[in-house]
Amino acid sequence: QPDLRAHQGAVRWVWEEHAGFQLSLNEGALFGMGQGKVWVFAICAAAAAVAIPVWLFVFGAARDRALTIALGCILGGVVGNLYDRLGLPGLEWSQWDPQRSGTVHAVRDFMLFARRYPPQGQFDVWPNFNVADALLVCGAIALFLISWRRPVSAATPESAASN
Repeated sequence: QPDLRAHQGAVRWVWEEHAGFQLSLNEGALFGMGQGKVWVFAICAAAAAVAIPVWLFVFGAARDRALTIALGCILGGVVGNLYDRLGLPGLEWSQWDPQRSGTVHAVRDFMLFARRYPPQGQFDVWPNFNVADALLVCGAIALFLISWRRPVSAATPESAASN
């Protein structure tokens, strides 16, 4: 088994001090909130993984292309993070933290973005995230924007007569 402790916290910059990779394990949710509540988030993710296809195909949301794309992004993010939360195959805590044992049930975050503001000032680093997190955020933003659309009203005899 590889010893990942040597890589813990190491940053591999693709664009120096702007974008890179840094492996971290997150047992919580967004921005690390709810650390240690892996199974609560796994149960919520499993429920969403069932509810979204039901919404799409039983309740007919799949007739709306934009809604289908937004929900597809959310479902992709949910399933991606759920895979990690259920246990990373071949990854044991002892490889990451010598104080712990057992299989890792945490989300692997690895994308890192940072900036200096002003250019020679404070160095700000955005919390690590992964592709599933990006899909969740983009899908949620799309869902929010879709909710602002004006609903299409069904033509009724009364509305047709008033035109």
